[in-house]
Amino acid sequence: MSEKTEKTGQRLPVFKTYKLYVGGKFPRSESGRVYEVTDSKDKWLANAPLSSRKDARDAVVAARKAFGGWSGATAYNRGQILYRVAEMLEGRKDQFVREVADAEGLSKSKAAAQVDAAIDRWVWYAGWTDKIAQVVGGGNPVAGPFFNLSTPEPTGVVVVLAPQKSSFLGLVSVIAPVIATGNTVIVAASEKSPLPALSLGEVLATSDVPGGVVNVLSGRTAEIATPLAAHQDVNAIDLAGADEVLAKELEIAAADNLKRVIRPQAVDYTETPGIERLTAFLETKTVWHPTGALGASGSSY
Repeated sequence: MSEKTEKTGQRLPVFKTYKLYVGGKFPRSESGRVYEVTDSKDKWLANAPLSSRKDARDAVVAARKAFGGWSGATAYNRGQILYRVAEMLEGRKDQFVREVADAEGLSKSKAAAQVDAAIDRWVWYAGWTDKIAQVVGGGNPVAGPFFNLSTPEPTGVVVVLAPQKSSFLGLVSVIAPVIATGNTVIVAASEKSPLPALSLGEVLATSDVPGGVVNVLSGRTAEIATPLAAHQDVNAIDLAGADEVLAKELEIAAADNLKRVIRPQAVDYTETPGIERLTAFLETKTVWHPTGALGASGSSY
């Protein structure tokens, strides 16, 4: 403590060191690089990690490792965990209101409305985890003595480019439906406003979300997304935060292997979502089973 600080009784503030969230841990970028994050008036807010291609590959490894356990969990259990995220966010609301206000140049009241909506969005998707199978699956009428059942299964490892402008509500709106249905996700945070996404990693780490289910990277969107789009162990990519030029480049890169690609769309994240993002990363498995045959006595077996 300096002599001046001792005399005045003031203390130096402890600035927050933002880190990535990969595999349930908080590493700095493998490259050691950072970049300045500023508010809507170009005032410095923090230094955010500048993710490298190695960070992106590490995130894929973590997401794949977590996929088996997360997809194998019961839908009810996943719903409980998503609701727990909402609980933890409620307790840290003031922090996120401040970060969203700084990131998007909003008044405190408007930022609070965005954060409230994001918390409610977690609750909304938590309620869908054990219901979506009944909506998109079921029994199919077929000829012959068979049961024919269709059930949804998660696609796998999903890359999401977070919306550039809606730094928190938009972010939650593209992450929550992916993990609600049993997928694991790698998120490229908003390039200009990554702080709410990096802080969300801290919430996820204390919300019973298994490590690797959600992985958050910050930095240059194109630099992060390009190797992920071409990665052979990525099953799908949501281009929500990509501009038209980058989206086209990533679609081409994603064609190296079979990937589901969701193109950028004009979305008002303040509106109640439908189930489109829940079903976007589900595959349908169809099972045939004989209903039984009649024996000599006329009974079925």
